[in-house]
Amino acid sequence: MSLLWWAIIALVISLVAGALGFTGIARGSATVARVLFGIFLILAIILFIMVVLGIGAIT
Repeated sequence: MSLLWWAIIALVISLVAGALGFTGIARGSATVARVLFGIFLILAIILFIMVVLGIGAIT
């Protein structure tokens, strides 16, 4: 599973926990989702730059 998938799972857990009134769990899960999405976004940008520059391309 990818980082984005785990971020989506944490977001869903956060939404369900918040809807059921478990605010502590919702806050923690939202933080996890935010961190995982940030890591995914940074890695995606780095990989995109590497592709544009031709670094690591199989020739």
